Amino acid sequence: MPAEGIQLSPKSHIMNFDEVYEIAKIFVKNGVTKIRLTGGEPLVRKDVDVILKKLASLPVELAMTTNAVIVDRYIETLKACGIQNLNVSLDSLDADKFKQITRRNDFEKVYKNIMLLIEEGFKVKINVVLIKGFNDNEIIDFIKLTEHLSINVRFIEFMPFDGNKWDKKKMISYAEVMSFVDTEFSQDEILRIKDAPNDTSKNYQIKGFDGSFAIISSVTNPFCDSCNRIRLTANGRLKNCLFSASETDLLTAFREGKDIEPLIQKAINAKFKVRGGMDTLEKLEEPKLHSQNRSMITIGG
Repeated sequence: MPAEGIQLSPKSHIMNFDEVYEIAKIFVKNGVTKIRLTGGEPLVRKDVDVILKKLASLPVELAMTTNAVIVDRYIETLKACGIQNLNVSLDSLDADKFKQITRRNDFEKVYKNIMLLIEEGFKVKINVVLIKGFNDNEIIDFIKLTEHLSINVRFIEFMPFDGNKWDKKKMISYAEVMSFVDTEFSQDEILRIKDAPNDTSKNYQIKGFDGSFAIISSVTNPFCDSCNRIRLTANGRLKNCLFSASETDLLTAFREGKDIEPLIQKAINAKFKVRGGMDTLEKLEEPKLHSQNRSMITIGG
């Protein structure tokens, strides 16, 4: 969270629960089999329980990414809607660092809620965005969490977005993560796990540990050739790639009663082969190529 906070969008600019449902139905009609609600924080919406129940009526796997601050209030709703998979954003196990990142003193609450989710039988993944000199010294601490907890810790390479002051020097690459692992564990202890089809991560487990860890290397080892993900933002815009600065406005056309399927098809066909067109690290280092890509905290979806 930036120190200055973020500009809130007027309610009229955001999809209401009926629009979320009706547009989701169109995507399902066209082959979507999994829907994940993400943010920002999806649970801050007052109508999130209505949205969940409506989406749960569709023939899809329903999942969510959350900061876990208030997830304890929604345990029964999540179960009733058939949600089993929850990704929790947690960039540090240090309470002071956590407060520095989020501007909130909620580390204990989040950690307690992660334990609650595990106890309640949810499949939990922890998303950790790594930044050199800030939390890279916690890589092994996060992996050791998986010794007795059946969770998947996912280390995510720092990606360029507007306002996040991206610098390649701040990034911890896939190779660097594995160098930390190699230093701590012997080669026969580090087990490579088979990745799921269209998986975004490279998965590993330490021998004898209950959980696992993974690396999402979208910068240094992009998975674009097998990516089948798209994102509909909270204000009804389609992003065909998180790296892409371009967006397709579906909500305006939908509210005008127009057929949005041609817009969806055009957006999908316009998807670049690699990282929104930034097919080299040199292009990634060019600010004008990613400064128009709105920050993750303002995307939602």
